[in-house]
Amino acid sequence: MKVVILAGGFGTRISEESHLKPKPMIEIGGKPILWHIMKRYSAFGFNEFVICAGYKQESIKNYFRDYRVWNSDVTFDYTNGDGEKITVHNTAMDPWKVTVVDTGYSTMTGGRIKRIRPYIGEETFFLTYGDGLSDVDFRAELAFHRAHGKLATMTAVHPESRFGVLDLQGDTILAFREKSPEDVGWINGGFLILEPGVIDYIAGDNVPFEREPIERIAADGELKAYRHNGFWQCMDTMRDKEVLERLWADGNTPWKNWQD
Repeated sequence: MKVVILAGGFGTRISEESHLKPKPMIEIGGKPILWHIMKRYSAFGFNEFVICAGYKQESIKNYFRDYRVWNSDVTFDYTNGDGEKITVHNTAMDPWKVTVVDTGYSTMTGGRIKRIRPYIGEETFFLTYGDGLSDVDFRAELAFHRAHGKLATMTAVHPESRFGVLDLQGDTILAFREKSPEDVGWINGGFLILEPGVIDYIAGDNVPFEREPIERIAADGELKAYRHNGFWQCMDTMRDKEVLERLWADGNTPWKNWQD
């Protein structure tokens, strides 16, 4: 079963780094967040990826072209005078098949999904974004999806708020407290399972998947919510990146379900 990752946007809200690289290539703990996402899926046995690239897509292609070298000790030998000899040692490779597709520079998310239809065929597939981490159990989500038999499953999460809450009685402030997940409604957590038929809801390149297509799928009764009460963190801003960096540095990584 393939995992489709949307990785082609501009990442304007984290432009401090995205002006140099696509947002999915911004690093957490010295590894691109894209790598973290793929490692989690892979730990559940999902090892085939289709990456919808666009903005600075050469960065993603170069990363996977040289992935074996990045993850190994390497000897570069120039002593014979007849060119370079490269020896790769201690190779530790992930069992991945990665297809990086140039889905256009300014294509919207729906258009990117539509463009990778030839790589999906008629199979059920995962869809996620290249800028969020979670401890969602993908096998449990898949079982939920198969049980309800609809076109689409969307992980629903309670985001944490960065703002505290005032407990009020009339116009009197009784107390201050941290905002809990229960104070926030359910939102799209960005980890979906889709049947290929959802692509028929997408008109073309200029369509955001999160608007008309998903709204029509919901109106047709074909969208189910998989509620997730565990860890979820997006990386929209530098503040979000710093949160993830601190978790990694402290060894508090709920999304990490693989061995080093």
